[in-house]
Amino acid sequence: MRRIFDNVISLAVVVIVLFLIIPLPTQLLDILLVVNIGLSIMILMITMNISEALEFSIFPSLLLITTLFRLGLNVSTTRQILWHGYAGTVIQNFGNLITGGNIVVGVVVFLIIVLVQFIVITKGAERVAEVAARFTLDAMPGKQMAIDADLSSGLIDEQEAKGRRHKIQKEADFYGAMDGATKIVKGDATMSLIITMINFVGGVLIGMLMNGGTFGDVLSRYSIVTIGDGLVSQLPALMISTATGMIVTRSVSEGSLNKDVIGQFKNQPRAIMTTGVILLFLAAIPNTPHLALAIGGGLLLGVGWFVSGRMERERQETKALQVAAEQQQQASQAAAPSETDYYKDINNVYNLLSVEPIEMEFGYSLIPMVDESHGGKLISRIVIFRRQYAQDMGFVFPSIRLHDASSLGTNQYVIRIRGEEVARGEILVDYYLALEPANPLGEIDGIETIEPAYGIPSRWILPENKEMAEIYG
Repeated sequence: MRRIFDNVISLAVVVIVLFLIIPLPTQLLDILLVVNIGLSIMILMITMNISEALEFSIFPSLLLITTLFRLGLNVSTTRQILWHGYAGTVIQNFGNLITGGNIVVGVVVFLIIVLVQFIVITKGAERVAEVAARFTLDAMPGKQMAIDADLSSGLIDEQEAKGRRHKIQKEADFYGAMDGATKIVKGDATMSLIITMINFVGGVLIGMLMNGGTFGDVLSRYSIVTIGDGLVSQLPALMISTATGMIVTRSVSEGSLNKDVIGQFKNQPRAIMTTGVILLFLAAIPNTPHLALAIGGGLLLGVGWFVSGRMERERQETKALQVAAEQQQQASQAAAPSETDYYKDINNVYNLLSVEPIEMEFGYSLIPMVDESHGGKLISRIVIFRRQYAQDMGFVFPSIRLHDASSLGTNQYVIRIRGEEVARGEILVDYYLALEPANPLGEIDGIETIEPAYGIPSRWILPENKEMAEIYG
């Protein structure tokens, strides 16, 4: 059961493809059409409530699946319309809703909806996605250089730098995918027009030639179901197109669309009050809709006045908090030791570093050399070396951060100083490292390598060859 649940999306895509072949009963069509509308509304709501596009990174793939689902339902409803002139209560009710008893009005309204989606929303979303993809790719080198500069200056650590680089790569992949996905939206709008034309012309021909109905009855019957089918498919397509435009424009926002709109309008109370005054002025001009303009102007003036007063109170509260914080800071500075006395303690200087001074990463096979519970002696050797270095050189090098890294080979290690790699090597745990002299007395089988500290040619040899290697020098 768990395996089926993990693959439910894959199974759903296969079922959607089967919609193109297998006839569906009208009751099941009604349920699936409602599911399609609900899914489109949910996607639109998600795109309006995210703060950045990567929070909904599955959108390009989801766009393809929803488009395929909608086209599968279009084929199923077209089959029902051409066979029976009826495709379920959902399509019939939507057709009656938009026509309202007048076929011409229904056709005009339907065409307006289709043209709005095709010319305005789909075309705009396609252009925005194309520009966003191009600018995102062009900005990648500059972003990478900024991350490297912050890492070198110590403003960020290695983990945060990796996270930022990964985010940049995901942004480039996402906007590149969106550039192609918007072509799917454009093709879907075009295909909806073609299917609507097929339903209308094919239905009228089949109704007159095969069913023997009069032209007026056939035209009325098939035009209602054709408009209803087109509306049921165009409403979800319109919402998906709107969601596409929403998600490719989230790069300039800091929060959800609701918070951004409300917050930015609230920050301009003078503009709101000015608009209200203008509307009240227009209401005083003869032959204008006095009541509507007066109500609108009064509401805007009141809202602007209320927001302005609230902003003034918040400004005064913020100023009072700043004054209190400054007084507290001055008091703490008076009681605190001077900066010179504070940094006399070397540990306080280390706190200024946001990256590890010295860091060592190692592969899985080298963990026993570090883990003292398993007999590892690396930490004790570091302690001895720090003491010896302090005695010989008069300098104490800082603590070393030791941790494993899955990105390295099992026998590899890397040494970093302030996040920058300075050494890399490989240790074969079950071997001895034999340094070759200039003129060895004999030859011993082993794996050739270079000793990492002094660059001397060496060999990894088996333990049973240790004594022979000592004999040969």
